[in-house]
Amino acid sequence: MTRRKLGALDTLFLQLESRETMMHVAGLLPFTPPPDAPPDFLLKLGLELREARQVCSPWNLKLSSPELLQNPLQSWVEDPGLDVDYHVRRSALPTPGDERELGVLISRLHSHPVDFHRPPWEFHLIEGLEGGRFAMYVKVHHALVDGFTAVRMLARSLATDPGDLHKPLFFSIPQPPRVGREPDETPADFTTMLRTLRAEVGSFKNVGSALLDLGRSERRGKHLTSPLQAPRCILNSRIGRNRRFATQQYELARLKELASLAGGTLNDIIVALCAGGLRRFLLELGALPEKPLIAFLPVNLRPKDDPGGGNAVGAILASMATDIEDPRRRLETIMASTQRAKEQLHGMSQVAMLAYSALLMAPFGLQTLQARTGLAKRLPMNFNVCISNVPGPQEPLYFRGARLDATYPVSIPTHGMALNITCQSYAGTLGFGFVGCRDSVPHLQKLAVHTGEALLELEKTLRPARRASKRTRRNA
Repeated sequence: MTRRKLGALDTLFLQLESRETMMHVAGLLPFTPPPDAPPDFLLKLGLELREARQVCSPWNLKLSSPELLQNPLQSWVEDPGLDVDYHVRRSALPTPGDERELGVLISRLHSHPVDFHRPPWEFHLIEGLEGGRFAMYVKVHHALVDGFTAVRMLARSLATDPGDLHKPLFFSIPQPPRVGREPDETPADFTTMLRTLRAEVGSFKNVGSALLDLGRSERRGKHLTSPLQAPRCILNSRIGRNRRFATQQYELARLKELASLAGGTLNDIIVALCAGGLRRFLLELGALPEKPLIAFLPVNLRPKDDPGGGNAVGAILASMATDIEDPRRRLETIMASTQRAKEQLHGMSQVAMLAYSALLMAPFGLQTLQARTGLAKRLPMNFNVCISNVPGPQEPLYFRGARLDATYPVSIPTHGMALNITCQSYAGTLGFGFVGCRDSVPHLQKLAVHTGEALLELEKTLRPARRASKRTRRNA
């Protein structure tokens, strides 16, 4: 039997799995059917998907020891009795099938763990949206694939031509080989192992220098955010198993214009929108800390030609400046913080970046322990919220002639981090997926609305400055 070993991060996601902290991620994909779709369009689509017989790697892989997730010899093995009918399911929304009803269903589906005795993924075809629309909800354990890999597979499974009616879905498409890399099952020879060991040992010189810079920067009052500096907050409590989910979608050009006006990046604007939304949200609850919230920002470490598989994700910490009322000053502080954090990673090898990121993430285990034992109310935290931005396809995509309207990531809250915000770009838009603990983060939809208010606030602040600068140039 062919076995595929788990990477370090893949193993970590299994180690963190529990009844409350389920380590699966998902995507919500709403579609508009073609104008000439017959009345039984969705019925035939559901039958076709459930009758699929070819399931390719990694979607045909299950754990070798499903009863003991923490088994140090855990590996992926092929499931010879894979039951497609189990993994592909149909759901229907109650009338009127609006966005609220869809959010309620996604919240419920995301609150249930995957079955580790089978390949850990599910596909749900959701009918009953207003206007004859439908949606797909795809859930997969993070140990099997990461968000980067999932986006690449999505792009390969949907068509750019609405007339292409025969392209198979993601689980039936073979994964292309990685450029210049051997399969995971191929054992390395002794020379290769020594070369890898030397590279990894040498990488820790850069990691040590980066950690020393963290301490020096903190003492000098610079903008580099160090671990265990986050304030106590309602977002960092122990969580339950039930989830809330909300979405928001913005035009990508609108956000990029603001980034250009501010002299920052798209990610800076994303963090600023979340910061402005969270500031309003926590103020309404009477729960805004005096110190600024700290964001945990994952960073993709893959080369551009890497098709994905497993996990290769680094991380930085950044201030969200939620203690600052003025939106311009808040954005400037965020930009300075993210710039210094990225400078820390610049010039490192990928091995060094992963090692450095792991050291930054190490307090996360302490944060989880604090939340589980109640110590989170007395000890400082590493960060308050995770904010991810996953690049997606930039041209309209179709499945059986139905147009994909948006992509909304559904990520992972954990003990000590009751809220997770993940964004994904698609066809000139950016979709925000807000997922949180149902008990710890009440009225989550209000947070999504508040990010829209933060966007209007930033536009009002930055655009007059642009007009003033143009008048100055004309007068000169």
